Amino acid sequence: MKNVSKLLLMAVAYLAIFILGATSGMIHPACYAYVGAILPLLFAFVYLKTASIIKGFGAATFLNGVLLVLFLIAGEADWTLVIGFVILTALSEILRYFLGYNTRKGIRWSFVPLAYSFFAYTFHWWTDTEGSLAAAVEEMPAGYDELMKPVIDNVPMLVVVLVLTLPISILGMRLAEKVLKKQVSKLSI
Repeated sequence: MKNVSKLLLMAVAYLAIFILGATSGMIHPACYAYVGAILPLLFAFVYLKTASIIKGFGAATFLNGVLLVLFLIAGEADWTLVIGFVILTALSEILRYFLGYNTRKGIRWSFVPLAYSFFAYTFHWWTDTEGSLAAAVEEMPAGYDELMKPVIDNVPMLVVVLVLTLPISILGMRLAEKVLKKQVSKLSI
């Protein structure tokens, strides 16, 4: 029962980080589009704690699964989110399986695909630009769609941010390992 409450807390923390990322778009559309690169600094703590509780298959599946169910219920899940979550979660679980469920190496490298999960949430901007701009007209302040267009059109910046997410996710996991020493001490190298 103790682990169930800890896992629920991790799911809430993971959702809170997603909400933080999503609301960053209130500052500027570029924040929403690119914040996924720095969110792994926070995601790493949640994932490391979750992986220390779920010692076998399922840490990434649990975190992205809970979010996917909540997003489906809220009507926030489009096909890019569903496909993105499924692929990133599968990659994460496969890496952890082959590198070791109870190893630092397994948790470190399995976190990398999971770190890209926020981009699965925002990727609709590039796969359904017209629909995203129309939604912005309905949901956001006047002129927001005009601010979005140059961000969406700047594909080279998106590529740079996606590339930067890799070292940031590794840094995030290293920071999490330094802070969550108790969880790390139970892992083999």
